[in-house]
Amino acid sequence: MEFKLNDEQRLIRKAARDFAFKELEPNAREWEETATFSRDVFTKMGRLDFTGLYVPEEYNGTGVGRLTACLIFEELAKGCFSTAVCLTVHNMVTNLIYQYGSEEQRERWVKPLAAGQQLAAYSLTEADAGSDAAALSASAMKTDGGYVLNGTKLFVTSGGVADVYAVMMRTDSEQKERARGISAFVVEKGAKGFSFGHHEPKMGMNSSPTTELHFNDCFIPDENLLGETGRGFNMALTALNGGRISIGACSVGLAQQALDYALNYAHKRQQFGRPIVSFQGLQFLFADLVTEIEAARLMIYRAAFLMDQGEASVMEAAMAKRLATDTAMRVTTDAVQILGGAGYMKSYPVEMYMRFAKVAQIFEGTNQIQRLVIARELTKYKGGKRPDAY
Repeated sequence: MEFKLNDEQRLIRKAARDFAFKELEPNAREWEETATFSRDVFTKMGRLDFTGLYVPEEYNGTGVGRLTACLIFEELAKGCFSTAVCLTVHNMVTNLIYQYGSEEQRERWVKPLAAGQQLAAYSLTEADAGSDAAALSASAMKTDGGYVLNGTKLFVTSGGVADVYAVMMRTDSEQKERARGISAFVVEKGAKGFSFGHHEPKMGMNSSPTTELHFNDCFIPDENLLGETGRGFNMALTALNGGRISIGACSVGLAQQALDYALNYAHKRQQFGRPIVSFQGLQFLFADLVTEIEAARLMIYRAAFLMDQGEASVMEAAMAKRLATDTAMRVTTDAVQILGGAGYMKSYPVEMYMRFAKVAQIFEGTNQIQRLVIARELTKYKGGKRPDAY
């Protein structure tokens, strides 16, 4: 099966590219160095209809699907990787509430989220529950009219600035299968007993706030339970599966931006009387890098395309995320090397790109976890034979 972009997708991609060039790229370094999150930029992305990509128009979304969303994320990441990642998480949570929420929950949360009037965040990780996500211990105890939440969550993207939080909590500590004792809740900023830790200083992506969430006898009403009790872990993994494709798309955009910058530099930089791009050693390096970026891009597009067709795409999403993020790490590292001493200086952007790329290999499931997912899916089929995906 073959796919190609339609006219609407090309126009949407151009809109994202223009926005990244005008609004994001000129400010990305300053935002990073001052750890500034721009709510104004998020609001503008809402006006461009980038904040409800997976939900239908009746809930203020566009319902353009995964492939078109990847085009947007890829272009935005060229301007500011942190902004693009924030948007992927927001769309993931908006879709999570749409998929599993009641009609009342859709009206209450999905509509303002999809319109860009509110910002969403996702919370699963804890101190002892990272790759082993089912080991979480933060609890939600049933009480009259609702639940009482206690515990701490870590590494929450948009923590403190988001308005709506999708939070996975343990509702059944007696359940032998740990994953079945986890439920999903929607918690709003300002809820009594709900507070934030300090903004974590990070290697990169400092313009995207990362905080702890603290729950201290935080009461939330029954209507904040998302879906059925005990189904939260499955919801979380389903959301992450789509999130891996989105992060892969951001990583492709980051890698492309790094390559473009290094190539432009290599045309201008003179050594031994000629541009360094004319040396075969660098030409071979550029050839390898552009080939790997294109391979990663096609894998991301394919996984997104299959998901748009209703496929679970678990293996495809894991493969694409693994390849795209590893490629971004290699390309940005080599971009620093191509610039030499200049590449190590903050007056050039490639060192920032390299720092951004590292986290992509970690969040939405480390790339080691992606390998486990791929192997688990592969070994479901005798002799490694899978049904034809095309």
